[in-house]
Amino acid sequence: MAQPKLRMRLGDLLVSEQVISEADLMSALAQQKQSGRKLGATLIELGVIAEVQLLEFLARQLGIPFVDLAQISVDANAVVLLGEVHARRLRALVIHKDGDVLTVAISDPADLSAIDTLASLLAPHQLKYVVARESQVVEAFDRFYRRTREIEGFAQELKEEYASSDEFDIGLATADDESNETTVVKLLQSLFEDAVQVGASDIHIEPDEKVLRIRQRVDGVLQESVLNEVQIASAMVLRLKLMSGLDISEKRLPQDGRFNIKVRGHSIDVRLSTMPIQAGESVVMRLLDQSAGILSLEQTGMPADIMERYRRQLHRPHGMIVVTGPTGSGKTTTLYGSLSELNQPESKIITVEDPVEYRLPRINQVQVNSKIGLDFSNILRTTLRQDPDILLVGEMRDQETVEIGLRGALTGHLVLTTLHTNDAITSALRLIDMGAAGYLVASSLRAVIAQRLVRRLCENCKQEHTSSLEEKVWLEHISNEDLSQQVFYKGHGCQSCNYTGYKGRIGVFEMLELNDAMMEGLRRDDPDEFSKAAKASKNYRPLSLAALDYAKKGVTAVEEVLRLVEEIDVYGSVTNAQEDAQ
Repeated sequence: MAQPKLRMRLGDLLVSEQVISEADLMSALAQQKQSGRKLGATLIELGVIAEVQLLEFLARQLGIPFVDLAQISVDANAVVLLGEVHARRLRALVIHKDGDVLTVAISDPADLSAIDTLASLLAPHQLKYVVARESQVVEAFDRFYRRTREIEGFAQELKEEYASSDEFDIGLATADDESNETTVVKLLQSLFEDAVQVGASDIHIEPDEKVLRIRQRVDGVLQESVLNEVQIASAMVLRLKLMSGLDISEKRLPQDGRFNIKVRGHSIDVRLSTMPIQAGESVVMRLLDQSAGILSLEQTGMPADIMERYRRQLHRPHGMIVVTGPTGSGKTTTLYGSLSELNQPESKIITVEDPVEYRLPRINQVQVNSKIGLDFSNILRTTLRQDPDILLVGEMRDQETVEIGLRGALTGHLVLTTLHTNDAITSALRLIDMGAAGYLVASSLRAVIAQRLVRRLCENCKQEHTSSLEEKVWLEHISNEDLSQQVFYKGHGCQSCNYTGYKGRIGVFEMLELNDAMMEGLRRDDPDEFSKAAKASKNYRPLSLAALDYAKKGVTAVEEVLRLVEEIDVYGSVTNAQEDAQ
């Protein structure tokens, strides 16, 4: 197919067709000289023209289709005909192959140099062009240029290298420890690159009797790939132990370690845990992207009304604020966002963490090390003698830590900490259960934030969804309102969301600020009085209703709301309501 060509320069063409004014063009050309960017990108950046409007205009002028990549089927086998390096540089994606004809989506059809390069790279195929948004093309790179085949290739190569031995050769692993040329290093590098590419928070390496399972947690859900080369598991585990500084000869006991790795321009801090299992050793790695920076409180997804109340508590000179929720609910993100906001030259901030997840400037961060007696309580006693204004205690684990933290809050310090409880109300009661005196909790505790993460619906494939009778019974019990006319949504799965129906996650929050009635309940050690006062407080809105609000707005699905409700243990009472309805 003939290469698309413009009859005149893009700027002149846009002016002649009255899409933009001459003044707009002059302004964009002046900006382009300073930035060095392409004219089209400069026009979009200045707000002179929208990206879709520009691409649709170019498509009409060139006589080629404009497509929405999120709505069409892309042939994964065709994509790999153009190497990833070239695809990213040229902002082009091969989306379909029909005999000798390749359909190529390109974000800038006016880039004649890119058109010529593509013709050369993909020869002798004929090329048929379509226009697509650059953001969608770039997103497709991460989705289709996965490292799956590369990982499988390295796994097969590694198996062949050590086919003569049942155990990985420790000598070979240690002799060239700094080399990046060994097959096992290449395999692990590909594994990390793939995980970072899809935004995985964890990697699980699990040897089974006949296969090796590698699972990645994306948006809170594990995605599994299976390798037949189970023999290479010991090689991978050994290399990871060397990188973490662990005892490579110890296979009978669990071990924990940590290392840093550069992946695709990102500095990734890896927290590693090994555990002996029936078929060898299981490894779980938590990936923390240090180069991404600390999220601000606005970026956590906290609703504006809760944000305002939380900030008011955060900037009080003393008292304790507790953030609660299960592992993986975003507590650390909220706390680090809070520290980032409080981190000023006039404030002395000390953190006690296990482990220290992100390094923060100006903040004194202490790593717990129980093996040498450096535990939470011992560190806390010392920190209070270091003249701090603000303390962050990674977790309230025992009575001694709780009491020291509460007394610190009572004596003029702002104390931020976490608990593992179901909701905000049970957090205050949990402190008493751990041995703290009710009067001490009442005097020190200022607020509790409970949070969860729910998956966002994919905007490309979400559609209206009719809830089942069972779902409606549960939802109406939760909300105590008629939802028969309420419209809900569900993601049906597309290439953009990897056919899951979900893309990304959002925080669900509830906040409890202690008032006089709640404090009186705590002083009396009366859980019922405290709970009644908490539920009757003006601004209290439970997690279940906060999640339901997202479902009503089409941000998440009903099944995510019900999953959250099940987590906070409300289903017991819902079951009775369901049985009554039947």
